[in-house]
Amino acid sequence: MVNKQIILRKDVASNKMYPKQEMIRIVKNNEGQIFIDLSKKANGRGAYLKPDPQAVEKIKKTRALERCLKVKITPEIYDLILKEINDNWD
Repeated sequence: MVNKQIILRKDVASNKMYPKQEMIRIVKNNEGQIFIDLSKKANGRGAYLKPDPQAVEKIKKTRALERCLKVKITPEIYDLILKEINDNWD
């Protein structure tokens, strides 16, 4: 019997650890572009977020994602994250 290790990542909104497969990864690549990494393997600085609209509102209010990625986040990015949650994580 093989025991598989569950990979955990910290949610930027709540600072709690969750399994990586249950999280959305947001990446800032070397060119400074910010995007949602569906493969969870893209190069760049990444931040993980629980797919919950309340979590998005919290990171928008506290600017936690900006601190994690070390870049200014535009409102369009938050809208893109909310659209991703509504379309693929319900």
